[in-house]
Amino acid sequence: MYVSYTEPLPYTNKHAFANTRTKKKTCVLDNCRPPHQAPLPLHLRLLLWTCPSECDYICQRSITASRIAANLPIEQFHGKWPFRRLFGVQEPFSVLFSVLNGYQHVLGLRLIRTTIPKSYPMRKYYVMFAYIGMACWTFSSIFHTRDSVMTERLDYFGAGGNVLYGLFYAPIRIFRWYNNNNSDTPVVQVWGFICAACYACHVFYLQFITWDYSYNMLANIVVGVLQNLVWIYYSVTEYRRTKEAWRLWPLGVVLSISAAMSLEILDFPPWFDAIDAHSLWHAATILPTAWWYRFLVRDANVDMMEGRLKA
Repeated sequence: MYVSYTEPLPYTNKHAFANTRTKKKTCVLDNCRPPHQAPLPLHLRLLLWTCPSECDYICQRSITASRIAANLPIEQFHGKWPFRRLFGVQEPFSVLFSVLNGYQHVLGLRLIRTTIPKSYPMRKYYVMFAYIGMACWTFSSIFHTRDSVMTERLDYFGAGGNVLYGLFYAPIRIFRWYNNNNSDTPVVQVWGFICAACYACHVFYLQFITWDYSYNMLANIVVGVLQNLVWIYYSVTEYRRTKEAWRLWPLGVVLSISAAMSLEILDFPPWFDAIDAHSLWHAATILPTAWWYRFLVRDANVDMMEGRLKA
């Protein structure tokens, strides 16, 4: 049992982080060294919690409770809010919403396979989009379950790959770089090499040169904006050509996701020690993902009926 670290103390903002280090050091000395080493419950050990990391969590919760009692603002620790765990899961709602996002890709894959024939050239790109989306949100779920260097990097690399793949297949569909025999055209091959090289350089830079959060965010924003601009171009030009309202579907998805991104900017302390802006951002992408797969299916079916496949 971990002891002596739940009493409320009037910590000030200036000393919050220093007190965290002091309390954690004392906790480790009292609980993590033989013969007084406190055993962790099995569910915590399965999620790779250790005695020092448990002390870190207990001290964060203790100091947060003290600051709330003293009417002081809640502070972040290690760049994250001090969430209340659930069965050892660090950010329960971010995990839940990540799982639900991943499930939308599972449903999307099923929809594509059952409604788009294999002869449609874009089908294989949409199938890969679903697999990459599932991988991305699986890594996100793991990271929010238990934060570590490895899970953080899997999450970031998965998110970057997901965004970049969206930019990869968008111009193939919109500018019709495909042909109707399901083989990649030279343009697609060159474009694929460029995207793969950019992703490899991105990962190499972060992994082996410097782990730069600002650069990573900027890179994802730039790629995301480029992808959005391409789909906005599709929406505007196709709506003008056909006057069909469903052609504006991508524009609606882009606007909804862009609005949801404001949650990442307008960060705030978690409600009920569990729900923060980041988790709500994950929640806000669930429905747009479902809408997106339905758009891809309708667009594919109309594309085939119009007989505009590139020979």
